[in-house]
Amino acid sequence: MSNIVQLLVLAAIAVFLILRLRSVLGTREGYEKPRVQAPQPDAASRNARHGFEVIEGGPDTDITDHVPEDSPAAQAMTEMKRVEPSFGVGEFIGGARGAYEMILMAYENGEIDDIAAFLSEDVRESFEGGIAARKERGLTIEANFIGVREIAVQDATFDKDTNEAELTVRFVGELTSIVRDAGGDIVEGSESEIKRQRDVWTFARVMGSDNPNWQLVATGQ
Repeated sequence: MSNIVQLLVLAAIAVFLILRLRSVLGTREGYEKPRVQAPQPDAASRNARHGFEVIEGGPDTDITDHVPEDSPAAQAMTEMKRVEPSFGVGEFIGGARGAYEMILMAYENGEIDDIAAFLSEDVRESFEGGIAARKERGLTIEANFIGVREIAVQDATFDKDTNEAELTVRFVGELTSIVRDAGGDIVEGSESEIKRQRDVWTFARVMGSDNPNWQLVATGQ
C-alpha cells in the first residue's frame, strides 16, 4: 500500500513539473519559425501620436555637466554656443585650468609681462600694485605649483547686445610657498607644507570674435 502511495506522489510531482516547464518554456511541435517581435514606435512617434511637441536632441551635456539644466547660467552658455557653435564648456574648463596655473605663478614670481594679454586693465593694475608693494618691503616669494584640486563653473552671463560672455570659475589650487625678507630669512610659509589656494576668477570674451583668448577680468575668493 505504501508503495502505491509513493508512486502516486511521484506521479503527481512529475505531472506538476511537466506543466511547470511547459508554462515557462512553451511547447514546440515540429519546425517552428522564430518569433519576430513587431517593431515598436519610438518615443518621438508616440509623442507625436498623442499630440506632444517633439523636441530633437535633448539636453546639451557639455552644459549640464557643469551647471543645472534650467539655470540662467545654462541659458547664457546656450547663447554663447548659438553665436559661436565651436565653443565648448569642457574645452574652456581645460583652458581655464592651464590659465590658472600660468597666471597664479606669474603673480607669485612677480613676472606678469608675459601674461599681460590675458589680463584686463583693472586686473593687471591690481597685480602690478601687489607686486610693487612686496618689492617695497623687500619681500620675495618662492612658490611651486602642485596642481588644481577642484575646478567648477560658478556662474555664466551673456550680453546679447555686445556678444560679451563672462564665465566665473571657482578654483582650489595646491602649492608650496615661502616668503623671504630682504635678508633671505623665511617670514612666512614652508618649503614642505602644501597649502590650498582658493580663488574665484571671472573670464570674459566677445563670442564670435577673431581673438580666441579669454581675459581675466575679476578675482576674488
